[in-house]
Amino acid sequence: MADRQGTDSDFRRIFGIETEYGLSLTGTSGPYAAGRVAMAMFRPLIEKHGSTNIYLPNGARLYLDVGSHPEYATAEARDPLTALTQVLAGERIMTDLAERARKYLSENLGRPVKVHVFANNLDAQGHAFGCHENYLLDRRVPLDMIGACLVPFLVTRQLITGAGRLSPDGFQLSQRADFLDEAVSSATTRARPMVNTRDEPLADPERWRRLHVIVGDTNRSPQATWFKMASTHLVLNLIEQACRQDRRPDLADWALADPGAAVRAVSRDRTGRVILELEASTKTAGVSALGLQEAYWSACKALVDQQEDIGIDRSQALRALQLWRVALDALDAGRWQDLADWVDWAAKLRLLQGLSRRGAGRDLAEALDLDYHDLSAGRSYPGLISHGLMRSPVDGLQIRRAMDQPPQDTRARLRGDFVRAADRGTRTWSCDWSHLVLGGSRRVEVDLPDPFDHMGPSRYHSLMDFLGGASKPRA
Repeated sequence: MADRQGTDSDFRRIFGIETEYGLSLTGTSGPYAAGRVAMAMFRPLIEKHGSTNIYLPNGARLYLDVGSHPEYATAEARDPLTALTQVLAGERIMTDLAERARKYLSENLGRPVKVHVFANNLDAQGHAFGCHENYLLDRRVPLDMIGACLVPFLVTRQLITGAGRLSPDGFQLSQRADFLDEAVSSATTRARPMVNTRDEPLADPERWRRLHVIVGDTNRSPQATWFKMASTHLVLNLIEQACRQDRRPDLADWALADPGAAVRAVSRDRTGRVILELEASTKTAGVSALGLQEAYWSACKALVDQQEDIGIDRSQALRALQLWRVALDALDAGRWQDLADWVDWAAKLRLLQGLSRRGAGRDLAEALDLDYHDLSAGRSYPGLISHGLMRSPVDGLQIRRAMDQPPQDTRARLRGDFVRAADRGTRTWSCDWSHLVLGGSRRVEVDLPDPFDHMGPSRYHSLMDFLGGASKPRA
């Protein structure tokens, strides 16, 4: 039997993504505050729940964040594909709310308007907002190892997962790169780090920490969203394995001397040839961004080849390695266009170059840059989909199911079923990620401390029996 800390081959993980969305309204005679658009979107939730912060029957959290940014936090998932499906379900939920808000505002303003929901990271005023990845990580991994071993991967990962941006300096790979200051820090706004150290594991704190990665862009491409989680998982496996064996990870040799300067430099060079200065004095010549990604790919491939248990379905790991290899080969050969069917920056750059060939000016290019991220009223990205020019590993039926159904193999199933059953009743109720409360004259509280536990304690089943809700996993 494994001890409490797990074995060297225990690579179980919980995945989640928090996405903040930008808002605007067109069709009015003057500026219309994003806050008023947000309140129109959340009006049905306020009427039903009396709040702009709710948990959904699919186990996710939907709320209105500071700056009038709607935010959707996916339910706990045990693999990248399930997490991706939850992300896409959140996009559908946002577009449904936007359509209801459009009808409501058009009626009240007396003219047709459009509500725009942007899955991007930068507004017209230069304010940045985020897409935060969450990974459950073995507590034995010290934070200095995250800075040394993971951050170089995250800095250079934008070669494949960047969303693209038409900046004053020209085209960049990443929307987030210019707004990041430190590698690992507890700050979130004053000095944005690439990895936030807030210690809120939502699990056994002696066993786990929740790694909060905020360096990544919001991707429109489902394949890119999936890839960034799958590849990051494999890199974390390498780090965890070394720390469990009380040895220094080989990846620590690639620690960056200045991660902030490096992330901005990589964003401005889509060839991957930019040389990054390393912290280790033995490698003063530095290494290219593409060379770093090659090193990470080789290490992850060796792990998958040698290790039977990699924490996710083997087919997902092999698929991630294959996509990674194809991307690196294409970039090395200067054929970035080969990636335009799943890498966002490449897809966007192809569209922008098409505009340029037709003689379009800067204004149209900037409009297309923004339109690419418009979930509710955009035309460029849906055009790519309709012409079969973008790939996705999940289909519409899976996404529609995930809008209502939580993952069945994590704590999210328990929360989602509770929300569904409690919402049908008359008693007051509330919940968060690890706590359920049924109010009234006989208040009942249930703790759910283990994110991997999809069956729940006996107290939970008693509560569900009282509510008349499901308490067994659905097929």
